[in-house]
Order: sequence, then structure tokens, then C-alpha cells
Amino acid sequence: MATSSTTLNYTNVRDIWYTMIGIPGLEYAHIWISIPICSMYIVAIAGNALLLFLIITERSLHEPMYLFLSMLALADIFLSTVTTPKMLAIFWFRAGGISFASCVSQMFFLHFIFVAESAILLAMAFDRYVAICYPLRYTTILTTSVIIKMGIAAVIRSFFICFPLIFLVYRLTYCGKSTIRHSYCEHMGIARLACDSIKVNIYYGVIVALFSTCLDAVLIIVSYALILCAVFRIPSRDARLKALGTCGSHVCVILLFYTPAFFSFFAHRFGGHSIPLHVHILLANLYVVVPPSVNPIIYGVKTKQIQERVIQVFSLGK
Repeated sequence: MATSSTTLNYTNVRDIWYTMIGIPGLEYAHIWISIPICSMYIVAIAGNALLLFLIITERSLHEPMYLFLSMLALADIFLSTVTTPKMLAIFWFRAGGISFASCVSQMFFLHFIFVAESAILLAMAFDRYVAICYPLRYTTILTTSVIIKMGIAAVIRSFFICFPLIFLVYRLTYCGKSTIRHSYCEHMGIARLACDSIKVNIYYGVIVALFSTCLDAVLIIVSYALILCAVFRIPSRDARLKALGTCGSHVCVILLFYTPAFFSFFAHRFGGHSIPLHVHILLANLYVVVPPSVNPIIYGVKTKQIQERVIQVFSLGK
């Protein structure tokens, strides 16, 4: 009788509940860590919502670059919202309990948004490539319908890449491990709680990383290599600086997005025990709030049209 009850507990994922412990080893500092994370989350929501409002309401901002920027702002809002509220609940109230289905849902949306955002950054790099290398054909190549199709393609690609993750974690047998040493649910974090082989999950995770995020990063590097070649052929120094200036904010956002992502990817696979777990988890927590909170600030500081529109909006408010 005991054996059959145990087997039922192992196989019936509907009965599984997990407890997320936040940042292992730094539980005593959760309240202090929550202060910057909560502040950045508020900035991320407010900043990206304002960016969306400005782009939607100002007709002069209905250009390809700003339409892609609105997609990025929407993705940033979703990325931080999928993870941060639960994270803060753990830090403030020790409310780490989560059902298996809720955990898998959070995992799916987290990876889905991440892959979609990577595709949006690639689309923005293509936008800069066309604007600098083919300026006379810019409006004919990047029409509104082409931009919408690129946005839909990013979402569809992300869905088909991330949807199999649900089946990969549901097919596993779980054996009573109920503690997630993290602040949110991600694919390998769930898979490692299983008691059977997770080789397929590991292989699929690496393949997804190589053929989505890594491929996007390589294509972005190629596009900027072509942009630099085109820029240095421009005879006027002022024109060269202006062309590079239009790419500055995008390059900052790219570095902010990919640098911690690749650090986490390689540290998990090759860092072994040389990097403490609490460092991994702390960086993972910051990763879902820092880029979303900083991106609108970068574009606000670097983009004159957005600066002017912000000043106009707040002037009208007075």
C-alpha cells in the first residue's frame, strides 16, 4: 500500500507543490535585496508604459525604429511581470509555495518572452542595417506591414521553440523533491527535481540556446560589422558620427541583454562549483529587472525625438 501511494505521488504531477526559497544562502538579506528589485520593477513598468504611450500617441514616432522599440518595451513589461511579483512575495512574506502547473506556466512564459525579445533585438539590428546601408530604400523595405510580419514571426518562432519545454518537464517522473533553490521557475530548475534521466532536457536546452539566442547574437554581430563597413566609407566625419549615434542606444541595450544571459549560460555549464549558487541566482534575479528598467532610460537619453515628446507631455501636465 505504501509503495503504490508513493508511486502515485511520483507520477501525479497535479499533486506536486514546490517551495521556492529565493536566493539560497542570502535568506537573511532578502528584505534588503527586495528594495532595489522592487524599485527597478516599478521603474521598468512605468518607463516602458510611458514609452509605449509616447510611441502610440505621437504620429512622428510611427517609424520602423520606434515600432520595434514599442515591441521591446512590451516584451520588457512581460519579462519583469512574469517573475518579479512572485519573487517579491518570497522576499517579503516567504510565500514560496507554487503548484507544478503554475511553475511550468511561469517557466514557459519566461523562456517564451526571452526568445521573443532576442528576435526583436535582431529585428532592430536589421532596421539599423537598412537605415545606414540602404537609406534611400529604407521606407520601401521596412513598411508597416513588413514590421508587423516580423513581430508576428518573432512570436511564432518563440512559441514553437519554447512549447516543447512543457512536454519535456511533464514527461519526467518526480520523486518527492519539493524545494526549488531559486526565486522563479525555469526549465532546468524543474528538470533537476526529477528522479529519472534529464539528458533530453539538457540537449534540447543547449540546442534552443544555440539556434535561437546565440544565432540571433551572431546575426546581430554580422549586421553591425556591415554597418561599420558602410559607416567608415562615408567621407564626412560628421555624417559618420551621426550614423554611429543612431546605433548607440541599440548597442547598449544589446550588451545589457546578451552579456548576463551568456554569462549565466556558460557559468551553469562550465563554471561548476567555482561560482557560488547564490551568485547565479542573484544575477538571474537582477537580469529580469535591470534590462527592462534601464532600456527606456537609455532610449530616453539617447533619442532626441523621445526626449522632446517626454518634455512636451510633462509640460502639458503642468
